[in-house]
Amino acid sequence: MPMLDEINGRALKPLITEQQISRRVHELGQEITRDYKGKSPLMLGILKGGFIFLADLVRQIGLEVEIDFLRVSSYRESDSPGEIELLQDTNISLKERDVILVEDLLDTGGTLGFIREIVLSREPSSFKICAFIDKRERREIEIKADYLGFEIEEGFIVGYGTDYAEKGRNLPGIYVLD
Repeated sequence: MPMLDEINGRALKPLITEQQISRRVHELGQEITRDYKGKSPLMLGILKGGFIFLADLVRQIGLEVEIDFLRVSSYRESDSPGEIELLQDTNISLKERDVILVEDLLDTGGTLGFIREIVLSREPSSFKICAFIDKRERREIEIKADYLGFEIEEGFIVGYGTDYAEKGRNLPGIYVLD
């Protein structure tokens, strides 16, 4: 049972357990370690949602890594993303670096498409996307994660970094809001 049983009057239904998350994050860390052997990738997290996943993921990677963050905002009037704006840029040069972008939720593709263009314009040696959740039902921009935690079909989710009105990020599992 989650630490909370509802957020803003909406019940939480378990979808992915803390144990399933831990196991999958470990597997992703091993994949990245194998794929980047002899390299030192830059792990570029997207705030706010990606910070919990990134923190757990980098501790499973057996390489020297650097960590930096981007922060974007999409103006919203509902549960749908709107216009995207870069609020916080990286502090580390991306030029000729192996960059792995770490995000909690790949949804419409708008945010990751926007960030992908920014990163690629800075001429990294390589660029890959690591998404914790891929929710294909709402995809508007074709974009694919190179490393993927879980794929889900539908539902508004919360937990493990994802939020509903800035609440629920601290939940250890993933829950669907009823």
